[in-house]
Formats: sequence, structure tokens, C-alpha cells
Amino acid sequence: MVLPVLLDGQSLTIQEVVRATLDGAPVALTPGARDAVTRARDHVERLISGGQVVYGITTGFGYFKDRRIGPDAVEQLQQSLVLSHAAGVGEPLAPEVVRAMLVLRAQALARGHSGIRLETLDLLMELVNRRVHPLVPSQGSVGASGDLAPLSHMALALIGEGEVEVDGQVLPAREGLARRGLEPVRLAAKEGLALVNGTQAMTAMGCLAVHRVRSLARLADVACAMTLEATLGSNQSYRDIFHALRPHPGQQASARNLMRLTAQSDLIASHATCDRVQDAYSLRCAPQVHGASRDALAHAERVLTIEINSVTDNPLLFPDSDEVLNGGHFHGQPVALALDFLAIACAEWASISERRIERLVNAQYSNGLPMFLAEDGGMNSGYMVAQYTAASLVSENKVLAHPACVDSIPTSAGQEDHVSMGTTSARKLLRVVDNLEKVLAIEIMCATQAIDLRGGLRPGVGPAAAHAAVRDEVPRLLVDRIVAHDIAAVARMVRTGGLLEAVERATGALD
Repeated sequence: MVLPVLLDGQSLTIQEVVRATLDGAPVALTPGARDAVTRARDHVERLISGGQVVYGITTGFGYFKDRRIGPDAVEQLQQSLVLSHAAGVGEPLAPEVVRAMLVLRAQALARGHSGIRLETLDLLMELVNRRVHPLVPSQGSVGASGDLAPLSHMALALIGEGEVEVDGQVLPAREGLARRGLEPVRLAAKEGLALVNGTQAMTAMGCLAVHRVRSLARLADVACAMTLEATLGSNQSYRDIFHALRPHPGQQASARNLMRLTAQSDLIASHATCDRVQDAYSLRCAPQVHGASRDALAHAERVLTIEINSVTDNPLLFPDSDEVLNGGHFHGQPVALALDFLAIACAEWASISERRIERLVNAQYSNGLPMFLAEDGGMNSGYMVAQYTAASLVSENKVLAHPACVDSIPTSAGQEDHVSMGTTSARKLLRVVDNLEKVLAIEIMCATQAIDLRGGLRPGVGPAAAHAAVRDEVPRLLVDRIVAHDIAAVARMVRTGGLLEAVERATGALD
């Protein structure tokens, strides 16, 4: 039996988001959250019965904030909000991103400050549990008054509008709900606003990116260790006593990994008495570069962990003090900055990896390896163009690493006069992560070939395990073949986690 991911509005982790999103774990409210949601809903009902003027409940939205809405129209107001704000364009977000959005929106509502009804929140969670995925266009959010367009497309499914994906089929929402034994709801006062105000699109993509980058951080160290050994480098610059003098956490973790990976290496021992004093920076300074990116990853994790346990709609209800407060928790700037920073960090992992690829394929730098790792150069080109591909991906990353959050275009007739563009940050980040996976795969592919060319000397425990795992999928390059197939095979091992698992079976869990 798969244990459910419990939503209480306060203690969700990125790992639990991944479990519900990628591993298919169901989601459920804690009893305390159900009580909090009920108290907040009772507060909304009191406000309406008392005839109070409350933004988004008895008024219009944004520019229309001062337009009073009568009691007989408060429900239609919420329906109209969701329909009018579903203005997204572009390719649909991936189902796993939509699942994460649903989970994170439910978590924010579970805190009990948004005023949604339990029946509406239960239906939202049932979309996750029964695998009904609203079609959400990827473009259209400026990330200021929340991810209005993406969340509105998500909310359409709850009222039987728009389209959903069920069992790989795209269906009208009512039909998709019916296939899973569900019925749409008619939104009550405040519910539309509670559903569409928030940062859950950018945060969902951020959580999934962080999950992937955690593994890539370790694989970057594996790739570096393989290249170090294949090019006859030294691991002395990775020693603990050296890194204790500049104790950035990520740097120290990367150096520990590199020492553990290269342990028991015959390749390193084979040139211990050579007269080479220093390796190139892409090898010698790998802990410093990888470590800085690791620290950026840690920062993004901290920001996202706060965000997934925050209430990000507006206005917020405080039933215990009978208050309704207006503010700006929906503004995506904290997330946007963190995701832009992480995109830069990932671009740097790829950049230094590409420089190591150059050292593998260029005989001027590789200490005796044949040009382009071709066994019969001239007749064969080997992995010459694999380096071109890595260079292309790294160059693309340089464009994608330009921060989206430094741009702002006012919206809503100047009411929203500063925006975060955080969902653009998130979308760009996922593309950079895709490119990083491929660049690391190319380095590992080339390093595996280079180790074969070192005449049977055994590398350290980590590179040896990686080499064996790659060779189970990709044969040694003896004569030219379609290189794209080799890259795709190694990239698949990177993406699925199989390569890292093979290494950590030999080394133990890396930092």
C-alpha cells in the first residue's frame, strides 16, 4: 500500500511533492487542515451575511477592485473570474508539472486562510488521486498576481470547463471527470480567487527541476572524476586539508565526492611521480565551480520549501481575529530570483563539463589520447562532433541563463506595476536542466571511450562503475557510427538515475 502524502499547509517537503507527482502517491488532508479549512469557510459566510465589502468576495478584481458586487452575483463572479483569466497560450505543461501544481495549490489552501469549501478542495485533490490532468498552456503568466492564467486553466476542470488528459487522451473536462466518477462543482464566493491566485505553476516547475538537479550535481562529480583519470590528472587538489581553508559547503562536498570516486585508482597511481605540477582549471577547480552551483541549488531548495508551505492568494482570512487582510503574497519574486539563480548554476555545470570534453577529444590536452578518441583517425572521426553538440548546448544555456526576473511589464492598467516573470524563469530553468543532462552524458560517453584507450589500467572505484554501466548500453567505439544514438543512450541513463545508482552501489551514497 502506498502511503498518502498528507497536506497540512505547513510541513510539505520537495521529496513529498515528487512522491505525489512522479511516484503516484495519493494526497489527503490532515484532520487539522480540514478543521482549518472549515473555519475559514465559515468566516467567508459570515462576511457575506454581514454585508461587508471585501475585495474579491463582494468586489471585482484588479482594476475593478472598487466595483461593488451584489449578494446575488457573488457566485457568478467566481465563475467569471476563472473563465476570463484562462487566457494562456503555447504548448501544454507536462502532466507531471500539472500534478505538482494541483498538489501545491491544495497544500496552500489546506492552511485555512483562503476560504475554499472542503468539497471543492476535495475535488481538487481527487484530480491528483484519479489522474485527471487539466490541460494548462505553458505561456501567459507574468508571475505577479500569482500564476493567474495557468492556475485558471487548472481550475477550469473543477467547473467542468476546458480540457483534461485522462489515460493519455485529451477530453472535454466534463467527460474526463465522468470517466473517473467525478462531477464538477459550482464555485461559491471567494473560491475562484482562492484557486487562481498563487505561485504554484512556477513553484511546481521549480520543485521538479530541483529534484533532477540534485542527481545531476553528483553526476557532474562523477563525470569530472572520469575525465580526470582518463586525462591522467591528479586528485591531490581535492584533499580535505586543502578545502578546510575555504569551507564553502558545496565546494567541500564536491571535493569529498571526487576523492571518494577516484579512490583505488591504478590510473592515478600510474603517473604519481610525473613532473606535471598542475591540471587545467576545469579539473583542478572543479570543486570550486561545482560547489558554487551546489550552494545555489541549496538556496533554491530553501526558497522553494518555504514557498510550498506558504499561503499565496489574496485577500487572506484570519478567522480567529475576524480580519481580512489584503497584501501581495502572490508576487513571485522570491521564487523567480531563486530559479534564475539555479539556471545560472546549471549553465555553469554544463560549461565546465564542455571544457573537460574538449580536453578528452583534443590530443593537445589529453596526455596521449588519440584525436577525437578515434582509434583510426582520418578514416574515422570518432567523437569530434559530440564536442560540437556540447558547445551548442552550452551556448544555448548562456541565452537561457539571462534572468527573467529583471524584466517587468506593468499589467492590469497599472495596478500590477511590477511583475516577477517567475514562470518564465521556471520554464527556462527546465530547458537548461535538459541541456545539462545531455552535456554531462556527452562527457561521460567520451570519458568512457578514453578510459578504454588507456590500455586496461583500472580507474578509481566510481569511474570504474560508471564505465561498466555505460558499456552495458553503449559498445566501445571502434569504427564510426551514429553518435546521436550513443549520446541518447547515456542521456537516458542519466535521466532515469540508472547511471548514478550504479556508481553509488560501488562508492556508497555521494554527497
